[in-house]
Parts: sequence; structure tokens; C-alpha cells
Amino acid sequence: MERESLEVDVVVVGAGPAGLSFAIQLAQNAASRNDELGILVLDKAEEIGHHQLSGAVMDPRAILEMFPLAAEEGFPIQAKVKDDALLWLSRDGKKTFSGALCPPQFRNHGNWITSVNWMVKWLAEKAEALGVEVYPGFAAAKLLRNEQGAVVGVRTVDQGRNKAGEEKANFQPGMDICARLTVLAEGTRGSLAKQLIADEKLEKDANPQIWGVGIKEIWEVEHPLEGTVLHTGGWPLEKSHYGGGWIYGLPQNQLSIGFVMGMDHGNAAFDYHAKMQEWKTHPFLQDLLRGGKLVRYGAKTVPEGGLFSMPRCWGDGFLMIGDSAGHMNAARLKGLHLALKSGMLGADAAMDALAQTAEGPARKQALARVDALFQSSWAYQELWKVRNVRQGFQKGFWSGSLAAGLATLSGGKLPGGKKPLQTDHELYQPGRKTQPKPNFDNALTFDKLTDVYHSGSVHEEDQPCHLVVLDANLCQTKCSQEFANPCQHFCPAAVYEWEDSQLKINASNCVHCKTCDIADPYQNINWVVPEGGGPVYTDM
Repeated sequence: MERESLEVDVVVVGAGPAGLSFAIQLAQNAASRNDELGILVLDKAEEIGHHQLSGAVMDPRAILEMFPLAAEEGFPIQAKVKDDALLWLSRDGKKTFSGALCPPQFRNHGNWITSVNWMVKWLAEKAEALGVEVYPGFAAAKLLRNEQGAVVGVRTVDQGRNKAGEEKANFQPGMDICARLTVLAEGTRGSLAKQLIADEKLEKDANPQIWGVGIKEIWEVEHPLEGTVLHTGGWPLEKSHYGGGWIYGLPQNQLSIGFVMGMDHGNAAFDYHAKMQEWKTHPFLQDLLRGGKLVRYGAKTVPEGGLFSMPRCWGDGFLMIGDSAGHMNAARLKGLHLALKSGMLGADAAMDALAQTAEGPARKQALARVDALFQSSWAYQELWKVRNVRQGFQKGFWSGSLAAGLATLSGGKLPGGKKPLQTDHELYQPGRKTQPKPNFDNALTFDKLTDVYHSGSVHEEDQPCHLVVLDANLCQTKCSQEFANPCQHFCPAAVYEWEDSQLKINASNCVHCKTCDIADPYQNINWVVPEGGGPVYTDM
């Protein structure tokens, strides 16, 4: 099959905060050296920002390093945080911890509430002004390698295949983007990063990565809370389950609300969507949302393992940055500033590596400098202080709380050493632990299909399924017997159904959260990029 090819110096996979900050910093570095670099950023979304979901309270430190006058230059600040608190919920009541009683990780004065959709659009404009090419609607489906095994670019997904994989009349083969450096900024559980980590054994010296699932809604409400940031803990999660909620006050009488839950709880059939809906039935949430209207819905996984779960992020011809490399502070529930900083640090290492190699892929020995840059940065210091906090919660609430308290009091010196982690799926116990579901009333709580409608997710029906079940027989035998087919419960978008003992995959519902790729107890589901489509997070 004949494919078109395009040669560039650098290809970045993912036009999120990390990928765009990398491109901007690299373009600025090249300009300062009177060098010219061809930099191309690809994104699988039809438009920049459509697949960007976040709670979106941002520590502005990194963006102000890149653009000291960001606020004056139109960076999309929806509100500056003026009030914050932690609410500890019981079934019918709450305790409020504010001011000096609010735990440090939940203090947000000085932070910005933003829309990540708007944020990446702003960054894309900055990148293009520097000569960076930004192409939405191009999903990278495969890494290209040379005879020596170095990464030398990516191949975009074929367009115009039917469900059986056969060529339709409008078939167009994917393009080969050949590059001296390939940067993976795919976000959480990127399909290329997942394969690269396995092929290069990039996690062999690290703890395994663990994950959380965040379910988010945007509401129009009668009582505005603009500039207020609230986090919740406690009910409705069991004490053994890490997670909690957020409530962010936006302009125009809107609220961003969401609930994020760790996936290392031991129950393969845990229904993340239902638990978020149950959270909304708390009297405080009911009062807050009464008379309001659901505007948007979304779901996303986040890396929670922290510093010791970060894989080696460099090799011959490649770098990984942002969520792909685990840059997330689970204790603060923040990753945007770390994603931006990881892109900046990666660009500094990349500039030197490219300068040292006139032809061929950038060498890993030069790209390894990114580790030293990271370890001398404030981003490393922030993650070092909480390096053992998340691990403690695998031993229970009190163990985790003790680790968090010691880390806070000691400035990160305690607990010492490197505490181990188990992967989420290794902790699953056979059998299905049922959980009650709220009565979806379509006013306060909504079923999955209604919420998926509010995500704007659309996929072409007649295309290869991008949710690849590696062994269908395993689903019908071992998984059915041991776990009662939990995919029908853990997916927050009603993608997986069982009808007459047969698995039905409603791929058009997928919101690209990657929950299934992570949560399957046998790691039997492989999420790959579709031809196009997905959620449309225009108001998030």
C-alpha cells in the first residue's frame, strides 16, 4: 500500500497542555539560537480542545513562567479563587474545614479556574504564531522505527474502513510522519505510550502506575458561587476507597462539579458513574443544584501513582511528557501546571539533543538530560513531598491519612524510602460486589446514556471498533465465572453490554476516558485510536 509521507524535525502527538507547551518552548528555544525547526503537533480530536477534560483549577506557576503577562494577553481565566474549603460528608451532614483548618493541599487562593478547552485553544494560537503546525483530526495509530529500533515518527490512522476492516470507496491510507524526535503527549493511558512503555520496559525500575476515574458535569444553577472552590471527602465512598469530589464556581451561574475515585479498591465491578450520581444526592449537593440544569458531562482517567510510578520518559528518538509520563499530583488533584512544566523541560532537553544530531533520530543519551532538568525543578520538589502519600491509601484510610499528615508536617521527609504499590487490577477480588444505584430522576441524577448525550460524543458507526477485545473467549468463560463481566459496570459511558451471554460493544458511546483499558481484570481490552470522533468538551 502506497502511503504519503511528511518529514519534520519534531512530531508531537497530542495537542493538550503538555504537547503545546513543549512545542511553544522548543520553537522559542530554536528562535533564540537562530535555528529553524519543523514542529508538527497532531491531535485526534476534530477540533483543538474537544477531547480536553479537567476539573480545571490551575496553579498558574508554569503558565506565568512561559507567559508572564498571560492574564493580560487573554489567557482564559474564568475566575480567580477567592474562597476554598474541604467538606467532610456523612450521609446526611457535613463538617466544613476552611481557613487555617483547611488542609494545605486543598487551599487554592491564588489559583485560577479555567476551561482546558479554551486553554489549549489559546496555547495553540501561541504555538502557531511561532511557526508550529497544529493539525487536529489526525490520530497517530502506530510508532515508526528504523532498523536499529529507534523511533522515527508515527503513522496516522487509516480513514475509510468499514467495521470488518475492509476498504470503503472513500478509503485513504494513513500518512507516515517521519521525524528526528517523536514526543508522546497523549494524556492518560495513551495507546502509543502504553505500547512504548511495554516494548522498551520503561517501568522496570518504577512502581506500577495506578489510576483514578473522574466523572464531571457542568451545571447552570440558580445560586452562583463564582470564585469558590470546594472539595469533599468521606461519603459516599467507603473508608478503604481513595477519592472525593469537587465543586468549582464559574461565571454565568455555572458550576463545575465532579467526583474522582481511585481504581485500587478491589472491586472489578465498581460503577464510577453511579457513585458520582449517588454523591449528588447528598443534601448539600441537592440544595446546591436544585432548580439547575445539566449542561455537559465527561469522564477521564488520571495517573495517581506519583513520583515513584513515573516511567523512564526518554529513549532513542522519543520523549514522553504530561499525563503520559505520570505528571500528576493526586494529593492536590492537580496536573495542569505539571503538564505544562514537563513540556517546557522536555523542550529544553530536546533542543540540545537535536543540536547534537544533524541527521537521524535524537539520541537517548542526550534526551536523558530531561531527568536532570526535572530533578532540579520545582515540579520534582512538589512531587517529592508527596511521593509516598498515595501508596499509604492501599493499606486503608488511616494508613493513608497518617502518610499524608507526616508528609505535610515534615515537608515531605516522611515517610522515607520508596513505598511499593500494587496495580489496580491485581487488587481485584473475584466475585461481583454489588453497589446500590440511585434512582435516576433526570433532574438531579441521570443514567449513563443521558449523560453520554451531554458529552457530545459521536463516532462514525461503520468503522473498525477501537475497543479491541484481545480474547473474546476469555470474556465468556473465565471473566464471566470469576468477575461476572465487570465491563458492563465500570464503563462510565454504557459502551459494554451483555445480551444472551454475548458481549455487545457500543463503541459510538465512548468518551475516550480509557477506564476499560485500565480496569479490565485480565487486561483484555486494548483501546486504540478510532478514525475520528469522540467527545466534544466545548464548555469544559
